[in-house]
Amino acid sequence: MFDYGFFRFESKEDLYAKAAAFWNPGKVKLWRDAGTDLVIDRREGYFLYDMSGKRLIDLHLNGGTYNFGHRNPELVATLKSALDYFDMGNHWFPSVARAAFAEKLVGTAPGMDYALLGAGGAEAVEIAIKSARFATQRRKIVSIVKGYHGHSGLSVATGDERFSKIFLSDRPDEFSQVPFNDLDALEAVLRKRDVAAFIIETIPATYGFPMPKDGYLQACQNLCRKYGAMYIADEVQTGLMRTGIMWGWQSYGLQPDMFVTAKGLGGGVYPISACVATEQCAAWQKQDGAAHISTAGGSELGCVVAYQVLNMLERPALVSNVHYVAEFFAQAFAQSMAVHSDIFVGVRQRGVILGLEFDHPEGAVAVSRALYEHGIWAIFSSLDKRVLQFKPGVLLTAPLCQEIVDRFDAAMPRARELLRNARREAQA
Repeated sequence: MFDYGFFRFESKEDLYAKAAAFWNPGKVKLWRDAGTDLVIDRREGYFLYDMSGKRLIDLHLNGGTYNFGHRNPELVATLKSALDYFDMGNHWFPSVARAAFAEKLVGTAPGMDYALLGAGGAEAVEIAIKSARFATQRRKIVSIVKGYHGHSGLSVATGDERFSKIFLSDRPDEFSQVPFNDLDALEAVLRKRDVAAFIIETIPATYGFPMPKDGYLQACQNLCRKYGAMYIADEVQTGLMRTGIMWGWQSYGLQPDMFVTAKGLGGGVYPISACVATEQCAAWQKQDGAAHISTAGGSELGCVVAYQVLNMLERPALVSNVHYVAEFFAQAFAQSMAVHSDIFVGVRQRGVILGLEFDHPEGAVAVSRALYEHGIWAIFSSLDKRVLQFKPGVLLTAPLCQEIVDRFDAAMPRARELLRNARREAQA
């Protein structure tokens, strides 16, 4: 019996049956078929515990949501304290929590003027797209092939067809895509001067963290300036110190017209997102401040938590730790790749953003399963299954870093076995 006070389940199988019946049968089947029978139960710091009690080190972090780990004590205390005074608030009226947080957030990004608040990353992307259309009086949006910016109406249309076609949300008349790292293709689209915005993750996460070529992002921004389009940096997974500086675009010397942030902004304890914009892009607020309305967007509780998140990220000790963790894994994986070069063939890294490349079309699927069996949870990239998304937290300790590397190396023989089986099945 699993009794949680509010609800109970007779067994893990009982939970699976009800999740498939009332929640999402596709996701239940996906992970069970993959050999990942994970039902997250207790969670603390960078550890997850399955209903069965199995402990896992979390290197997925739900896309960076748990940058500080799960249920970070300082952020839990912040939320509890906020509940003594605040609730979600009322989106219609000025708010002390929203004003304080918006000022703090804009202050982290010189050149920006307003923080337009939402509840999740997709909503922040929607705000950015609408703001670009207002600012330019153009309709078309350009993104990259294999890009990802969320699952809502406008945001899903910018992403891979896997996510848009199923809902008839692909809109070739309004949304187009160009290959990553291809400036000629981008200019060919922009030179028509009918594009409102080019949106790109500073390092595309769902695509497996391929790194931009030297000068590529700066050139993209310059092309946008040349042809009158807005440059939108999607920082949902690359922001909040994960590249070693507060925002990934800052590490590349950029000055976007807008950027979006979410996930880790709420510290894993309260959902909040933002589109941070220049005066030009946010000018619609002066014409009609209620043109975009979000009941839960910029919840006052979320603003208090996010304010503290930014405070924590600015601490010198945390910044130093991010650089330590990044260098630790850079060295450790260089050594590991030399030992396991038959399957482990590349590391894509900037700060604590890492994509680990394996020599098989679905190599990261096998490695993800092998790591799961050895006490680590890291997920393969949805749009390039050769690549494992590897996302260390910003507060990882030296002993835990070493444990991760030891478990990674211990999992490689099992990964080889799974890959050999996959090759035999493909040849059969």
